Amino acid sequence: MKQSEVKKLLFVTGTRADFGKLQPLASEAYKNGFKVKFFVTGMHMIEKYGLTKNEVRSFKEFETIEFLNQRDGDPQDVILSKTILGFSDHLNEINPDLVVIHGDRIEALACSIVCATNYILSTHIEGGEVSGTIDELFRHCNSKLCSMHMVSSEKAKKRVIQLGESDKNIFVIGSPELDIHSNKSGVEIDEVKNRYDIDFDEYGICIFHPVTSELNTIKDQADSLFDALEATNKNYIVILPNNDPGNIQINEKINTLDRKKFKTLPSMRFNYFSELIKNCSIFVGNSSAGVRELPFLGICSIDIGSRQNRRSQSKSIFAVNPFEQEKIINIVNKNWNKKFDKSLEYGKGNAAKSFVNILLKENIWANPFQKNFQDQR
Repeated sequence: MKQSEVKKLLFVTGTRADFGKLQPLASEAYKNGFKVKFFVTGMHMIEKYGLTKNEVRSFKEFETIEFLNQRDGDPQDVILSKTILGFSDHLNEINPDLVVIHGDRIEALACSIVCATNYILSTHIEGGEVSGTIDELFRHCNSKLCSMHMVSSEKAKKRVIQLGESDKNIFVIGSPELDIHSNKSGVEIDEVKNRYDIDFDEYGICIFHPVTSELNTIKDQADSLFDALEATNKNYIVILPNNDPGNIQINEKINTLDRKKFKTLPSMRFNYFSELIKNCSIFVGNSSAGVRELPFLGICSIDIGSRQNRRSQSKSIFAVNPFEQEKIINIVNKNWNKKFDKSLEYGKGNAAKSFVNILLKENIWANPFQKNFQDQR
């Protein structure tokens, strides 16, 4: 790419999870001559969640802009408004050629709104998916606001078309985080255990996030789930939930767990997390990792509750109500260390190359800012 033609890409990241998906795309773009910058906000900026802005900083090829968009406990609408104001200020200074927005978080929605109202070219990563919670509403809103779509599957593409988007602007690239899991993590499992002070030989992993539409029962859900895991008498690594409303109730239950059986971590570096899940005996909770990464690795996951309940049909996934304690215990005991056929439902681990190949096409940059609703025939 000639210096005069260098395009500026601005990636938006608000959580440890979405950075793990965006980093492979950003690294591949940088290798191919694009100028890459990250707008870092959300949970990254909060110490109790591991201050993961430092992980973004560790990639020296990326420029970073940091914006504190919330105080712990701020409601979603307040975070939305703060992020709109902050991102708008920075966007005018950066003047990117393309803004890359992922998924369904409140920060992503704020940045999609700013791009749409300022006629800035944007692309939405992993749109067109269903999950059954308010995240799904945000995700579909992002699809309508963004200029282009990089989706993870043909099913997702069909849903984005149902939203009235042109199929010419929808590209199936797979889930970007699988690029990391399909390669060596760069660390050994013993290094991971040493860094995070993990003493277990065998372990399950549990990540249980709040569901904002179920706040009246989230405490009881957490109590039931973790009581069931305690009853299995096995070892677990628990990664703390995100900062959505309801996280306090979940954390209160986590704080009561037996430290001999449960190791609690606020967050992890993504390549260390990759190595950790590759060596786990089972995965439990309602993180998207349970319906994407674990089936891709052929490891059993127990999908708890409604947060991901419409995402995947892989045979390695067992959907369970959080109050079905006996069922949870039985699934753990029957599938601990069991291997399943690898699922390619969300791609083959080559999303980054597909992403860059799309950006290298000249017609992408001539995309009209005004979209028209495409009626289905």
